[in-house]
Amino acid sequence: MERREAISRLNTLIGKDLVQLASSYEVTVWRGDKINKGWAGHVIERFLELPLNSAQSPNFGSWELKVVPLKVLQSGKVVPKETMAITMIDPINVGQKSFVDSHLFAKLRKMVVCARMFNSKEELSSRLISVGTFDLGDQELYNQVEEDYEEVRDTIRADGFGALTGKMGTLVQPRTKGPGHGSVSRAFYARTGFVATILGL
Repeated sequence: MERREAISRLNTLIGKDLVQLASSYEVTVWRGDKINKGWAGHVIERFLELPLNSAQSPNFGSWELKVVPLKVLQSGKVVPKETMAITMIDPINVGQKSFVDSHLFAKLRKMVVCARMFNSKEELSSRLISVGTFDLGDQELYNQVEEDYEEVRDTIRADGFGALTGKMGTLVQPRTKGPGHGSVSRAFYARTGFVATILGL
């Protein structure tokens, strides 16, 4: 599916409750007392009649789909609820490839970003707020993300994969990803300030 067509279809979902859609698409939000963290993305993928996808290459060949939760502060300001996972870090792949050839760049260079409202941890309802695009076209942003990537690459080469820490990176940080503490897998995450930029907040 072309990105333009996907955006056109997704715009018809704005204002709709994704939790209700999850039920109609048989997407599990809760399994016992554990939440399916990717449920909202799965709902969007089902709506677009696309297979569920967690591959390192962009979801749909040339473009990547992300669904980001928002929250409202006491001041009334709408902000990203959390950082956004972009792609897993394969130490061999990252060690060998420059930024322009990386999975990180492939994911960020052509995105469709859907924002949903997070109301409570129970996830009883969550409306789709907006649908937009992001292409990492701003040179200053591009340079900073490239710098963050190269810092990760240099660290892996000099000190090993285990030396990566979430304190690294201005816009994009390497963080553990996986169940529980002690997870050894890591992924590139967009910090909340970068997520806000991606969403145009």
